[in-house]
Amino acid sequence: MARTETSAKEAGQAAVATRRGPVMVALMLSMALVALDSTVVATAVPQIVGDLGGFAYFSWLFSGYLLAVTVTLPVYGKLSDTFGRKPVLLFGAALFLLGSLLSGVAWNMGALIAFRVVQGLGGGALQGTVQTLAADLFPLAERPKIQARLSTVWAVSAVAGPGVGGLLAAYAGWRWIFFVNLPVGAVALWMVVRHLRESPREPGGAAARARIDWAGALAIFACAGAVLTALVQGGVAWPWLSAPSLALFGAGLVLAVVVVLVERRAEDPVIPGWVWRRRTIVAVNVAFGAVGLLMVAPTVFLPTYAQGVLGLEPVAAGFVMSVWTLTWPVSAALSQHVYRRIGFRDSALLGVGVTSLALAAFQWLPYPGSVWQPVLLMAVVGAGLGLFSAPLMVGVQSTVGWSERGTVTASVLFCRQTGQTLGASLFGALANAVLAARLGGVGDLDAVTRAVDSGARVPEATGRAVAAATQAVYLGAAVAAGAAFVALLALAPRRFPVRATSAGGAGE
Repeated sequence: MARTETSAKEAGQAAVATRRGPVMVALMLSMALVALDSTVVATAVPQIVGDLGGFAYFSWLFSGYLLAVTVTLPVYGKLSDTFGRKPVLLFGAALFLLGSLLSGVAWNMGALIAFRVVQGLGGGALQGTVQTLAADLFPLAERPKIQARLSTVWAVSAVAGPGVGGLLAAYAGWRWIFFVNLPVGAVALWMVVRHLRESPREPGGAAARARIDWAGALAIFACAGAVLTALVQGGVAWPWLSAPSLALFGAGLVLAVVVVLVERRAEDPVIPGWVWRRRTIVAVNVAFGAVGLLMVAPTVFLPTYAQGVLGLEPVAAGFVMSVWTLTWPVSAALSQHVYRRIGFRDSALLGVGVTSLALAAFQWLPYPGSVWQPVLLMAVVGAGLGLFSAPLMVGVQSTVGWSERGTVTASVLFCRQTGQTLGASLFGALANAVLAARLGGVGDLDAVTRAVDSGARVPEATGRAVAAATQAVYLGAAVAAGAAFVALLALAPRRFPVRATSAGGAGE
């Protein structure tokens, strides 16, 4: 692989004197706070609504949190490059815990939604900085194992989250869903403070000279917020072509122009121009955005398919959904044996290509079919995504030095989050259109999901409509995977320009 030497100054910035084991545990605990959040809260919605009311607005418990996480990722990435990872991580963890405490004492739905937004503002710092620190602390040879550990956190959270949330809501009260974050977060904070030691900044260094681009941060926050709100609420709270949707999309377009103008004039912009000029970074961002689209299919639509078509109980349906999160970290951990032979790009191409074929194969599942069929396909999807994501994340982080790694990591995560938001809107609309066509316009996904969750037996006509809707969504997901394949093939260099680094006390 092509390599370029880091400057002595940058190597000094990257040096971290720390006990990596305890810090890695702290990073995994921090990631668990973010990963568990949505799955735990989702199971307690009936209790929350029953206590606080506000059923018409409860979806903002998730939308508000997601928006806050997504729009703050670029800002936190730049701040971590300027002032160091540790202060950003500590600030994010403290803010997340404050939001958890306030959520636990919320007195009505409006207050709870506001405090969930506070949680999200902290969650954005946790999500981006944990990934960046993982690359700082470990040399290239060890990073696939670290990515696999972080993926395992998400996998365990996906499997255990609903059960944990249900137990807490049933036996301790829904408020403990938020209070339980406090001891976990306190332990993570203590371990970071005690064991993570970043090298001190020089008095005249970048951090001392930096001017925070508050105008750019505000413009990015407003632009992303407008567009993502339109995507999240369009077709749900209001029709797609209604005045609110058009106004938000129009505002997002205007604000996008403002972002470009402000960032071009900024001395130290939040999103530097080089992010869009380097082929490798652009290719990885586009590919992760496309993969974000397809990740909605198994998480949102597969549980309804498993219960409504296969006739499974909720626990068994949860297994069908979670199997892909189990093969993902295993594949990520083993991916180094592939990319060391064929490179980062070709490994990712192989992974996303396999994923696209497995998603497309849903079109040929019989009705109602056997459980092993979607389980097998989802196992292949997870393995393919592990082979896709780990090499690309490790590879793109290795093409930059310490002073750019936070920005690059945040840009990748921002694109993936944005893709997931767009995917939820597009595939939700697609599923509803197929259901309406099959059921004569008398049903939509929400109504079918409520009927399935209530334990009611689904008529065969409805079951076939759910199967057709799921197949349409999975076909769209296969197209998204194909788009990621094309983006990597057309934009990414065959060999990533990996830099030498002193991260983790060893060169690459």
